Amino acid sequence: MLKKRPFGLLAIVFYKSFVASLLAVTSIALLLALKNYDSLADFSDSYTIEGKSQIIDWFLDKLLNIDPRTLRFSGIGAGIYSALTAIEAVGLWYEKRWAHILVLFLVGISIPPEIYELFHHITLIKIIVLVVNVIVFWYLLSHFPKHHFSRHKS
Repeated sequence: MLKKRPFGLLAIVFYKSFVASLLAVTSIALLLALKNYDSLADFSDSYTIEGKSQIIDWFLDKLLNIDPRTLRFSGIGAGIYSALTAIEAVGLWYEKRWAHILVLFLVGISIPPEIYELFHHITLIKIIVLVVNVIVFWYLLSHFPKHHFSRHKS
């Protein structure tokens, strides 16, 4: 029988699972783009469809102006971060103390750079990410699992 989990914990597990999925898709897309870099460049040169080419042209232009080494590094980095985020979600689902510590650490170290980024360029996405991370950090800190040590009388 499954143990009923607090809503806040379920929300964080869902959020972490969603982020892990997005990062996995991003990693795969970047690594596929790297693998097919020459084909994409050829496609970009020959692609013409009336009215629909602006979005695709913009995307291909952005993608093809990224150095292949940056694509590789970004794809691998997103894949590793995706795996780590998925591990966090699973650990939180099973209410493991190490998962709370890991999430607190990773979210905690991300908050100062997010604040710094907001001072340089404010966007709605950056504000939302910062707010969500502060809420996750506060929730996990205030609901930190406590170990109960039993004392055996001999």
